[in-house]
Parts: sequence; C-alpha cells; structure tokens
Amino acid sequence: VAALQDEKNSLVSENEIMNDRLEQLDDSLDDPNTVVAKKYFHAQLQLEQLQEENYRLEAAKDDYRVHCEDLEKQLIELQHRNNELTSLAEESR
Repeated sequence: VAALQDEKNSLVSENEIMNDRLEQLDDSLDDPNTVVAKKYFHAQLQLEQLQEENYRLEAAKDDYRVHCEDLEKQLIELQHRNNELTSLAEESR
C-alpha cells in the first residue's frame, strides 16, 4: 500500500509538472515575442497563404476546364464544316 501511495504521489507530482509545462507553452503562444509564438504565427500565415493559393488554382482549373470544353466543341464543329467543304470540293471537281 505504501509503495502504491508513493507511486501515486510521484504520478501526481509528474502530472502537476506536465500541466505547468503545458500552461507555459500556452502562455508562450500568447506572447508574440517568443520564438515558439513567432514560429506558430509564421506557420499559420503560411497555411493561410497556401489555402488562398489552392483556392485560386482550383478556380483557374475550373476556368480552364470550361475553356477546354468550349474548344472541344469548336473543334467538332470545325471538323464537321471541314468534312462538308471537302465533300463540296469533291463534287465541284
């Protein structure tokens, strides 16, 4: 029982130390002058920039897809027109 109480006390003490360290890390994120906070905010800024770039690229991809579909329709129409003109040219010969 004494050994278990000692182990429990040790674990409680370790838990308190870990909680203190966690609070210090949370406080360091709130203080914009710490290295951890600067890295965190820099990473957050990079993430936002990448999300914006991703959104922009997705929009551009959609625009290109629509443009490509239009070009494919034009190609089909031009091929039909070419076939018509070729047959008319053969008839004229």
